[in-house]
Amino acid sequence: MSDQIRTAIAAADGDEPLAALRRLRALHADLARAEAEQVRRARARAYSWVAIADALDVSRQAAHKKYGRR
Repeated sequence: MSDQIRTAIAAADGDEPLAALRRLRALHADLARAEAEQVRRARARAYSWVAIADALDVSRQAAHKKYGRR
């Protein structure tokens, strides 16, 4: 787990719950964008959907459904 995630979780424990949810949601959105970018990079380097799915710990079909044809 990254330091940024640990910090966000620790901060959320002491925060007003709705403010914490907003910050965690923003972090989630940042992570989703970063994941999508890495999938694009992997595909550009000819990695298979099987290899990408394995790295994401999902099925090939799930990876392709989420990131295929973007």
